[in-house]
Amino acid sequence: MNAVPVPLVSVVVPTYRRMDLLTRCLEALSAQHFPRDSFEIIVCDDGCHDTTRRLVDEWPRHHPSAPRMRYIAVADTQGPAGARNRGWQAAHGEIIAFTDDDTIPAPDWLGQGLQAMTAGVAAVTGVTEMPLPNPPTDYERDAAGLTRSEFITANLFVRRSALVDVGGFDTRYTMAWREDSDLHFALLKHGYRIERAPAARVLHPVRPFGFAAGLGMQKKVMFDMLLRRKYPDLYHAHIRKHLPRFYLCVTAAFVSAVLLALLGHLRIASIAGGIWAVLTGWFFYKRLQGTRHTLRDVADLLITSVCIPVLSITWRVVGLIRFQRGTV
Repeated sequence: MNAVPVPLVSVVVPTYRRMDLLTRCLEALSAQHFPRDSFEIIVCDDGCHDTTRRLVDEWPRHHPSAPRMRYIAVADTQGPAGARNRGWQAAHGEIIAFTDDDTIPAPDWLGQGLQAMTAGVAAVTGVTEMPLPNPPTDYERDAAGLTRSEFITANLFVRRSALVDVGGFDTRYTMAWREDSDLHFALLKHGYRIERAPAARVLHPVRPFGFAAGLGMQKKVMFDMLLRRKYPDLYHAHIRKHLPRFYLCVTAAFVSAVLLALLGHLRIASIAGGIWAVLTGWFFYKRLQGTRHTLRDVADLLITSVCIPVLSITWRVVGLIRFQRGTV
């Protein structure tokens, strides 16, 4: 009986009940210009869904030229950080390539990424492209910020030994936010060398979004507090800080206006309310610039401009309380 060859690289794809996106990603991975026996694909299902399992199990029958593919149900953690941990820990390759179920890796993605993993390099980050309509919505423009990230798990190659050394991803990041920065900072703190691979490219189309979707996104910022607590120097060196200061001013004006009105100081409350209105109006105006101006989009911007500063600060406070104790 012939032994199964050990793959050089293992591609880890976390997913959560997005069959159409996962199928598209797996088709791109199956079409890689890379020796079939030199890589494997590991799908880590954070939703533990039978449909996802069947898709992976039946993939070889419909794609006979595809590489080996494995399905892992992830029930003991929550979020992509824990799913990725399960994936790389079960991987056979000495190099782990991370991407997401909503990406489309270029045909030479693996080859370009591996080529950049020269001696002494522990991790390589590629280029993530997100085409936007012209003009985009504010949500689309904000989402495209990930293409400017220093270190992003949608397009990342890491040596397995480095992951073992730093302990992989911190599973306290239960949403898709800052878990990649946490790994980045852990590698830097351990002295590992990280390089860029401009030729290793993945496409990351903007997913459809609902009305006022930006409000729900604010919950993610509580994980900034965990990242800042663990790596204060690196956090302040790599994460932008100007928006929270503005949000603090807006929130302070709003809270002051409400409290002063409740205490009967209506004149001073009206001044605080006026400051809040001016700051909120400026925020709304700035977000309008360069974005699409349909009635729906303008209404979305108006509602989210009123709510985002207070929500953002509230979730940061939640993060401070939630992560103030425990092991860093």
